[in-house]
Amino acid sequence: MTEKQAIEAIHALPRLQGAPTLERMRALLAELGNPEKDLKCIHIAGTNGKGTLAAMTASILTHAGYKTGLTISPYVLHFRERFQINGEMIPPRTLAALTGKVLAACERLREKGLPCPVEFEAVTAIALLWFAAEKCDLVVLETGLGGRYDATNAIPAPLVAAITKIGLDHTELLGDTLEKIAAEKAGIIKEGCAVVCYPDQPPEAMGPLLAAAAEAHTAIEMPELRDIQTLKSRPLQNYIDYGGYRVMLPFPGRHQANHAAMAIEIALLLWRRYGYEIADEAIEAGLREAKMPARIEILRRRPLLLLDGCHNPDGAAALAATLTEAGYEGSLVGVLGLLADKRHEEMLKALSPCFEKVYTVTPDCPRAMAAEELQQEARFHMDAEVGGTVRQAIQKAIRYADDHNLPGVVVCGSLYLAAEARPILLKEAEK
Repeated sequence: MTEKQAIEAIHALPRLQGAPTLERMRALLAELGNPEKDLKCIHIAGTNGKGTLAAMTASILTHAGYKTGLTISPYVLHFRERFQINGEMIPPRTLAALTGKVLAACERLREKGLPCPVEFEAVTAIALLWFAAEKCDLVVLETGLGGRYDATNAIPAPLVAAITKIGLDHTELLGDTLEKIAAEKAGIIKEGCAVVCYPDQPPEAMGPLLAAAAEAHTAIEMPELRDIQTLKSRPLQNYIDYGGYRVMLPFPGRHQANHAAMAIEIALLLWRRYGYEIADEAIEAGLREAKMPARIEILRRRPLLLLDGCHNPDGAAALAATLTEAGYEGSLVGVLGLLADKRHEEMLKALSPCFEKVYTVTPDCPRAMAAEELQQEARFHMDAEVGGTVRQAIQKAIRYADDHNLPGVVVCGSLYLAAEARPILLKEAEK
């Protein structure tokens, strides 16, 4: 099996199947010899910021000298981004070999009359098999969807469960209130684990999180907002001080300072509670050198080229707040693409103060909203024009910014759009 065949075979599995359950995942792991039992995990759930927090935490642990596995969901540029050890993606041959092993286990389950695992369950099994085979010291696992019935939640109690900001997303699967969604995310909190929570969590979400922690006989560590200091720096830079750790983060935005504080608390808990040696220098270097594409990613400063995979109202609001704080309000040109099952009205309302003009595109995804339909909605909030292909829209946006002496271009609205746009923007940035 080649890498290409492996990825195609994984994608051929169903995305969803029946009522939410962990039974398929547990059966699959048992068929594979339960690799999860050999791993020490930091488990991350939440609506926004999971990937960045996971990347920061894994980077700290790698700099501390630990062999660190990391899962990312979804990927942006390459499928192999989903599986990393010490910042390196899984080798293509290893991915192909482990995929064959997992698919063979799926077939054995089918022969026993058991339900076939879904795509994300297979992906998670591949990651756990690889991390166990490579004898990782620690593993940072990002949930795919929810928490309670997420495939990653088949692991034993993690060392640390971390909950990023809860928002209204995937409401058709997780519930239509913050309380219901928080209760699903809180499912990763297990007996005996430490818990770290986002410092600006909506009050409606805190009840289920506190209840889950109490039931698991553990306490929630939450950074104090007043302790997260933003230090003077250039626009779209993020120089912070939290507990004496002073770092220029690679990710702009106040919300990313909050994630950095969470990553520091996770590192300190691993040291205080479990005895892992993590030097202050490792914490600062890990935060400074963390990498995650398409998270308010600056590809060029002058004129500005910025890419963000914001895909729900909270993500759009965080991007808008970051741009406004940097002094770009109303002066940028946007390339915008959304998925049809997202809350467009709220996203457009949040983003509208940032842009003088936007070009709409259709992301490369079956669930994408057509550029023409998005333009019809967007025109009630801002000057909007259908942009054509992603490449054409980016070129039009850059030309418009040049012709009208505007500071730059922002591409945003979906991680699917980000995946297609990033190589184009990187080439533009080199000009």
